[in-house]
Amino acid sequence: MYILGISCFYHDASAALLKDGKLVAAAQEERFTRKKHDISFPINAIEYCLKSQNISIDSVDYIGFYEKPFIKFERFLFQHLDGFPASYKIFLSWIPSWFNEKLRVVKIIKKKLKYKKSVLFIEHHMAHAAGSFFISPFDKAAILTIDGVGEWTTTAYGIGEGNQIKLLKEIKFPDSLGLLYSTITAYLGFSVNNSEYKVMGLSPYGDMNRKTNAYYKKLKSLIDIKSDGSYCLDMSYFSYLAKNKMPSKKMCALLGGPIRKPESRVEKRHEDIAAAVQLIYEEALIKMLNHVYNETECDNLVIAGGCGLNSVANGKILRDSKFKNFWCQPDPGDGGTSVGAACYVYNAVLDHKRNYQLESASLGPEFSDAEIQQFLEDKKIIYRKFKDEGELLKETAKLIYKNKVVGWLQGRMEWGPRALGNRSILSNACNPEMKEILNLKVKHREKFRPFAPVVCEEDALKYFECDNPLPLPTDFMLMVYPIKKEWHKKIPAVTHVDGSGRLQAIRKKQNPLYYSLIKEFGKLSGIPILINTSFNIRGEPIVCTPEDAYKCMMGTGIDCLVMDKFLIKREDNPKDMWDSEKYARD
Repeated sequence: MYILGISCFYHDASAALLKDGKLVAAAQEERFTRKKHDISFPINAIEYCLKSQNISIDSVDYIGFYEKPFIKFERFLFQHLDGFPASYKIFLSWIPSWFNEKLRVVKIIKKKLKYKKSVLFIEHHMAHAAGSFFISPFDKAAILTIDGVGEWTTTAYGIGEGNQIKLLKEIKFPDSLGLLYSTITAYLGFSVNNSEYKVMGLSPYGDMNRKTNAYYKKLKSLIDIKSDGSYCLDMSYFSYLAKNKMPSKKMCALLGGPIRKPESRVEKRHEDIAAAVQLIYEEALIKMLNHVYNETECDNLVIAGGCGLNSVANGKILRDSKFKNFWCQPDPGDGGTSVGAACYVYNAVLDHKRNYQLESASLGPEFSDAEIQQFLEDKKIIYRKFKDEGELLKETAKLIYKNKVVGWLQGRMEWGPRALGNRSILSNACNPEMKEILNLKVKHREKFRPFAPVVCEEDALKYFECDNPLPLPTDFMLMVYPIKKEWHKKIPAVTHVDGSGRLQAIRKKQNPLYYSLIKEFGKLSGIPILINTSFNIRGEPIVCTPEDAYKCMMGTGIDCLVMDKFLIKREDNPKDMWDSEKYARD
């Protein structure tokens, strides 16, 4: 039995495919169209999922969609009627998309895919919950979902057991912890539904002391957080009910100035504001978690929703809450709801017992040795092919040790927003200059943003003050932990300003080649830790194909590219064919 899950028309459109209850393929549409956070119908992701199993759409028994559009439309109408007349212009600009796409989902699916069977609609937060719980290692778990907004729900908790989920209580729009975080993201001059992680990365530069951070006190005045973690916003500080922006003039006055202009200098007060909103999010989260624990009496926790990407808060969950075990899927945000829609149909609607646990995020397209070599030959690219895997690893480790920046494309593309060793840029964590090199020559991004360390599972406790045993979300780079002080100066390129690192822990069975490369680098450096950052430049999706990877190398300061058993050096290949201007045009 095949079940296809679809998410689209808001942000991070995606598709996922189950075969007899097992997740066999999943990808976001942006990786194919090269449009970051692509919202369009995920026709390319769907075609990939079907192709991966060598089937046609006729083999799909059910399609699950990640929300209920008519309930969401009800909220849309309420929102704009409540904000009238200020909401009039934005209402007129948004209404065509509702009648052309969002309310015609069944017709669009059947027309674009020539699909003749059932399409089932899953409530948004249930899709979040199902997309994490049903592929988790737990037979029973408490579930907490937090995002901006689904149909009406912004936060919900419940319990999952076996193949059923029951959401017990919820907080509804316009009160939203996710939208509070997004509002501050907008105030700080970053893009909403895209750059909340920048605020998280900026926060350690600010004052993380609740008693001395003046902006913490100011932001606390606009959110009432109860002892159980439930909350209510003072909507006079927010404009998202009526306008296509989030902070109101009142919030700007509260925070002491206008919205920061993108690309302008980040001031100390911006750092303190980022710290304040992170502190408030963590405070509400821990209160919620302890209440949920008391209500469910379950040691296992599953978190879903876009706020599940707040890896700084995630790293404190087992330390500061009553839960003993924690799980979050690689893409807890809207992109991950296609998995949830498919899983909910198979497990809850059709009442099939669970028979699958996600252990690897390698669910996207892969390219054979022959396909990669054909691309290299067709483009007349100079390369070296290694017959022996061990020699390839030794050569790659040596290049990284010599401070070369290496693009790494191996196996199936990762599911989710994190590069996890299949579409990664790798470099030397021991080099104090490497962070600046990557930011200026390759990533072209803000200097305050940290780079993530990757270490083999059994070595993590030596370098990090982390939970023991390591929670499985560390596999997916979803937990930030303190780096032990004695290692700060030895791995400066991955040590953030507060001494932390967003840890990725690799298990040998999960990715043997990547694991072995880290060990090989450790033989040369004495420290088996690499920088792992996503294989893309600022504003671009992570690369998918060999051509994407080669273009990215030739348009940046990446020195080498390793694809399967092939090593390509930037200096060996003519720049006139693949210069940065041509890369930008393409």
